[in-house]
Amino acid sequence: MSEAVARIHAVTLIPGDGIGPEVTDAVVRILEAAGKATGVTFAWERFAAGAEAFAKQGEYIPHELSESIERTRVGLKGPVTTPIGGGFASINVTLRKQFELYANFRPIKNLPGLETKYPGVDLVIVRENTEGLYVGLEHEVVPGVVESIKVITAKASTRIAKWAFEYARKQKRRKIHAIHKANIMKLSDGLFLKCAREVSKSYPEITYGEHIIDNTCMQLVMNPYQYDTLVMENLYGDIVSDLCSGLIGGLGLVPGANIGDHAAIFEAVHGSAPDIAGKDIANPTALLQSAVLMLRHLEEDATADRIQTALEKVYVEAKTLTRDVHGTAGTKAFADAVLAAMEGAK
Repeated sequence: MSEAVARIHAVTLIPGDGIGPEVTDAVVRILEAAGKATGVTFAWERFAAGAEAFAKQGEYIPHELSESIERTRVGLKGPVTTPIGGGFASINVTLRKQFELYANFRPIKNLPGLETKYPGVDLVIVRENTEGLYVGLEHEVVPGVVESIKVITAKASTRIAKWAFEYARKQKRRKIHAIHKANIMKLSDGLFLKCAREVSKSYPEITYGEHIIDNTCMQLVMNPYQYDTLVMENLYGDIVSDLCSGLIGGLGLVPGANIGDHAAIFEAVHGSAPDIAGKDIANPTALLQSAVLMLRHLEEDATADRIQTALEKVYVEAKTLTRDVHGTAGTKAFADAVLAAMEGAK
């Protein structure tokens, strides 16, 4: 490293629960080592969220955590358990709404050396992150009858379409499909399509298409190579992004980003897996690749490249992989292998 003054980035760190603290610690070790080699320093502001935070402070999202994100404008988050069918609201969804992180961005790309049924996949899922059924407007009309309200607005639909097309233009992606169910939900999904069509007119170099959501799921399984970038509303994006993760090896490998105009939070898209917590067997790849997205967001491409190259080398060599990808290594050993690969790249 040169004698130049290190670039310092304050980052809000939310380790999460279950396997969250383990994979987060592994990723922080790698980030700090890569940063040391490239002149980047991280000032971590560490906070609990969810049930752990409530037990300690009486809040699921402590005020201090919110203040930290407002200040740093960037967060790195491990998985946080969300109760099913009751309990507190999803921490992920709440943070996205609170900070208007309207674009959920998930690149789906094979890791070299890892054999899957679909080699060479290179997809981008862009999901509207603030409305749709995820607004959580539901109530019991009478016992046994629950009503949920789906909200689609022209503002949010236009905003996410513009984000998707701008990303595609910058990254020289060739086409975008808007995914919908407008054959049935003619007003709500029809409005989403109307906005996407209007936005597409400003990007003539990008081929625009539309597919119905159920057909899209079938087409992805039959031939994912026909797609490039897919933009869709909230619930469809949640489902399709997990489906696409399966094409390249599962949720343990795929990064995620939630981006707004004033803040961004980068997170692993998998769950907290409490059944394997504390056993040193979790795969930190998803959170590590999310951290790479964070570095690119911070315009620290050299640090991002250093980590991504080392990670891919570990997968190509296939000597120190975790159990979910047919290896025998633990979380710490996997992180050590990435660190060694970075050291060897000097």
